Amino acid sequence: MNQWRCIENCGACCNLDPSDRPDLEQYLTQEELTLYLSMVGEDGWCINYNHEQRRCNIYDDRPRFCRVKPDIFEQMYDIPLEEFEEFAIDCCHQQIEAVYGEKSEEMERYISQVG
Repeated sequence: MNQWRCIENCGACCNLDPSDRPDLEQYLTQEELTLYLSMVGEDGWCINYNHEQRRCNIYDDRPRFCRVKPDIFEQMYDIPLEEFEEFAIDCCHQQIEAVYGEKSEEMERYISQVG
């Protein structure tokens, strides 16, 4: 079984365009939704994402909805712990494809490192 992990120099998850996530209200609290929307820049990317370094400027203090952990996914998305790996891997695959494309360097690195 493959294990989820974040790959460096990706940042696909930092593309927060709300039009790509019409169901935000289903899994974010009102406070989290307000915070989420305040983090979206004009270009749809998180205002805390450093495009040059391809890193999050607030990584250690990022909100709950930016964390990929089994207990958080269980709370937010009702994903059982035993389904976390498969679900998280699929989410990343979909997001990387949507942001960078199926044949992108980011996707190739993701597949080679995660599966």
